[in-house]
Amino acid sequence: MEEIRVTTQHDYALARSPEAPERRLRRKILLLAVVPLVVACLAIALSILRQGKTLAREEAAAVGPVLNAMKEAELRHYIELARAAIAPIYDGGRNDEAAKDAVKAVLARLEFGEDGYFFVYDMQGNNLMHPRQPELVGRNLWELRDASGVPTIQRLLAKAREGGGYVPYLWERPSTHRTEQKLGYVLALERWGWMLGTGIYLDDVAQTLERMQQESARQIDANLTIVAGIALVAALLVAAGGLALNISEHRLAENELRQLAGKVVSSQEEERARLARELHDGVTQMLVSVKFFIESAFNHLTAGSERVAAAAPLLERGVGRLNETLGEVRRISHALRPAILDDLGLLAALDHLGREFSGRTGLAVSVVHRGSGGEWSPAVATTLFRITQEALCNVECHAGAASVRIVTEQNAHELSLSLIDDGHGFATDTPGASDGIGLHNMRERAVALRGALTIASGPQGTEIRVAVPLFAPPHGTKENHDDPA
Repeated sequence: MEEIRVTTQHDYALARSPEAPERRLRRKILLLAVVPLVVACLAIALSILRQGKTLAREEAAAVGPVLNAMKEAELRHYIELARAAIAPIYDGGRNDEAAKDAVKAVLARLEFGEDGYFFVYDMQGNNLMHPRQPELVGRNLWELRDASGVPTIQRLLAKAREGGGYVPYLWERPSTHRTEQKLGYVLALERWGWMLGTGIYLDDVAQTLERMQQESARQIDANLTIVAGIALVAALLVAAGGLALNISEHRLAENELRQLAGKVVSSQEEERARLARELHDGVTQMLVSVKFFIESAFNHLTAGSERVAAAAPLLERGVGRLNETLGEVRRISHALRPAILDDLGLLAALDHLGREFSGRTGLAVSVVHRGSGGEWSPAVATTLFRITQEALCNVECHAGAASVRIVTEQNAHELSLSLIDDGHGFATDTPGASDGIGLHNMRERAVALRGALTIASGPQGTEIRVAVPLFAPPHGTKENHDDPA
């Protein structure tokens, strides 16, 4: 037997509920799409930030020594130029004051840059020449110390006595009058007991390193902006995809709703037409017949005493036909809503339905109940009863069966009802095979209780099975005692 599953995972009322499973599933799918994207972008941003800072530190660590080495080479070059400029005088062997003044004059004229100059001290710390700070000339600066207490001139003289070299120290910058870091180079003019020195302020080194750090920070910010832009575009694409999916599903749901509304209207009209035919062809004709018998009897009774006896058979036949009419009305009433379903419950109503169907169609009908049995909500009883009515109607109209078996079974989790016939079945793979009004109504009734409807059909017959969870309340449905089969 081929099997087709015609259950759906939601009904229309549930689909529009704020807590619909499909809506929660879509929200989870969006979260699963967006959260990894956000996490990945954050991880990339943190990695860029960490690597950028690391590269900036490594670059500063690599460039700083190079800049310092360049400054040292520049200082050595300047001091060598100054030594060469005074060589004709100093190396001539003269020690008189005129020679010394000439050397001071030559050194005072030598400048480089905005704050590049040469200075001369004797070995006792007396300033002999300072072109940018003449107020220091003649003063003894042996005890001069910087803000941290380090003796400045003493360190310079010590380095000169050692043969010369580089000395970092703090000194007031002539152009700004601010104390800044300075790298000096000194050497001794031993024959005269002098110290010749010069220096370069290191603010440009610090500015260069600061510019490098700013450029690194700008590059990091630019990369983070790019990552943020990519993340925003990706999030917008995900959101647009989700919106398109929601719109598409919304349109599909509206289309299905319109189709369902049309089928419901058609089903109602067909049911009204069937009831009208039954009333017209059955009850109305019977009542006309009763009216005819009563009128005939009335005519006999009013015609004279000799015809009174002829009225009795007519009244008797009228009463019989009236009883038949009452039976027909009762049959139609049972078809609409059997009282036994409310009085004795689902199982008794199924037994009664089977006997009635068998008596009317001549098919052998057996009703089997398995499990503990019990009481169910009116919505469950009505739904299973209506599905059975619809299935029996399909068997009568289409199956060509000789027997039908109705089986109910209950376990700890669900209540199931199966209707099995031995008819010729139908091809479930045919387009539209499961789209008929009857099957559609059965499907919607099952889904309203969060149930599942399964159809298996083949040459040996058809089985329709509906399973309803025992503890799942129906959604979007109300029991309708006037609902036609």
